[in-house]
Amino acid sequence: MNEVLSLIIITYNRPDDLLELLQSLRKEADITPLKEVLILNNASTVSYEKAENFIAENPDLKINYILSSENLGVSRGRNKLMAMAGGELLLILDDDIIFHSTDSLPKIAGVFQKDFFRQANTGIITFRVIYYETKEQQQTALPHKRFEEYRDKPVFLTSYFTGCSHVLKKEVLAKTGLYPEDFFYGMEEYDLSYRIIKAGYTLGYDNAVTFEHKESPKGRQPNYQKLASQWVNKSKVARRYLPFIYYLTTMLGWSWEYLKKAGGHWGTYFKSWGKALKAGFTEKRNPVGKEALAYLKKVKARLWY
Repeated sequence: MNEVLSLIIITYNRPDDLLELLQSLRKEADITPLKEVLILNNASTVSYEKAENFIAENPDLKINYILSSENLGVSRGRNKLMAMAGGELLLILDDDIIFHSTDSLPKIAGVFQKDFFRQANTGIITFRVIYYETKEQQQTALPHKRFEEYRDKPVFLTSYFTGCSHVLKKEVLAKTGLYPEDFFYGMEEYDLSYRIIKAGYTLGYDNAVTFEHKESPKGRQPNYQKLASQWVNKSKVARRYLPFIYYLTTMLGWSWEYLKKAGGHWGTYFKSWGKALKAGFTEKRNPVGKEALAYLKKVKARLWY
């Protein structure tokens, strides 16, 4: 099999998680589909010595390890690596993911050749994710809000992809552009998803490959800040791509999510309302169009928030 996969990983303050991910990659029985591994250390403040030693000891994994002088966030960090990647397919994993089985790479390299995805002109595919500790399927990593209805489907088309484990055709990015660089954290996948759909591609899910996810809290924003980022960014996405009614309902829906889960932090709450409202006047419109909106409704996308 040709070298078609560029594996992309950004990491911040999780050296042990990154090491275990690379060790699980090392156990893959067939690494011939792997063209390169691109890792961006996002200005971590802890030592990565063990992971760096592993990289030096395994040159056949073709790991390009890059130290950033600043924390670029998710969008800018992934954009940097995606622009560098030479593979036809970009496999993007969080640093707290590990491979569940040793036969994953050939399956990933051939996934777009399946009749289901080829006929649907699929441009990006999310894989099955289970919790590292319990081995139960992770609900938030399934790219559909109707979890019970979709959890056991082997394949399906959907409206968005999950950031922790997905593969996309690099050719798609030539038509859509990269992640939005004004998003430091949260909802960047939705922004890119709408542009992918507008460009005439579909998004898919395939359970033939499984990853384990630790969901480590280290190095991530406190919950209320995370919620605020998601609220503001999802409002921006709705304003950019969807009819105005969905922008309004998204603002309201996510403000309620913040109230339920943030545990106070009223200063951040009111600042976030200001930012979300401002998006209604400042965000440049890029409507997905009637065909894309029909697709979103066909795959039962949750558009209201």
